[in-house]
Amino acid sequence: MTRRAAIGLAALTATGLAVFAVLPDVTPPVHAPVDSSLPASFFLDGPYAARFAGEMIAAKEGYFKRGIAVRTIPDDPDFVETVAKENAIGVTTGQKFLLAVWRGVSVTAFAASFLDTPVAIFALEQSGLRHPEDLVGRRIGCREGSEAEVIFDAMMAKLRLPRSRVVKVPDRATFQALISGEVDAIVVPTEQQPSHGSAASVPLSIMKPQDYALHVPGQVYFASTDLIRGRPSTIADLLHGLVRGWQFAYADYSRSIPIIVDFDRSHLAPERVRFEMEQQRSLVLPVGARIGEYDESRWRTLRDILVFAGLGKENDVLFQAVNTRFIHDEYRRAPEKGAAGAFRGAD
Repeated sequence: MTRRAAIGLAALTATGLAVFAVLPDVTPPVHAPVDSSLPASFFLDGPYAARFAGEMIAAKEGYFKRGIAVRTIPDDPDFVETVAKENAIGVTTGQKFLLAVWRGVSVTAFAASFLDTPVAIFALEQSGLRHPEDLVGRRIGCREGSEAEVIFDAMMAKLRLPRSRVVKVPDRATFQALISGEVDAIVVPTEQQPSHGSAASVPLSIMKPQDYALHVPGQVYFASTDLIRGRPSTIADLLHGLVRGWQFAYADYSRSIPIIVDFDRSHLAPERVRFEMEQQRSLVLPVGARIGEYDESRWRTLRDILVFAGLGKENDVLFQAVNTRFIHDEYRRAPEKGAAGAFRGAD
């Protein structure tokens, strides 16, 4: 860890934000012509699931006006590079996006899918582990090199807790290992939590990074930079459809869940989809925020965390790859979407 990274994380600890200059949101001139008559591909980083509910519903309900073709890519370690090569649009984790940007991939993020990370720390309720300080000296199931590990380390450092006194068990980051007592807690995405009423369901305590003022982009929408430069109207129309899709998803489960399940009936069960939708609700629309809207502070925090983990670079490439103009324009042209009461949860 460099001295500057350590200083940056210390600032994060003190204020919740590291202080860096934010570059203006300027769309550069077109470098490569893009054929506006061709439909754009929209790639999902993973199989059809509740975390892509807004995208799936927007596609099925015809909310994408310009012939957007939605495709899944379940197991592509170079997902961001694939989207760039195909001159397409994609949705993936903020961490995977930013690491690709640092590798020189020409992509630009334009909105959020999950405004916060879905990673959380789970412990059995009966264990009495309810706060991060309770994890000191405990065995933690945490997959090595994963986004979960990066977030966990940053949270412990932010709270000034001794990470050296936490025993990580990299091959036991499962609820089965937690329930069997092989580990005291696990760090995994919330979507892995067993459904209520299932055989694996037990009372759990949950510690979320955002409960400790650690906010980073969870899932983000992005596109090849050439596509954004050459066809900004396509991005604007797609974003409009995504906001409508997520509103539909949570407005009435009796209508939205059958649409989601219909994408893959062999792997998607209605009750499980409903459960996962509830787990991610606060990530799609945290209190006081609007669908898809992120700010530069979350990106700064993510950058500092990755630099602290030895994965990132201390430069200003980040804010050349993040564009907030599209989401701001979306709510300017449809202000009712951000008004109080515009978003109603499902019954």
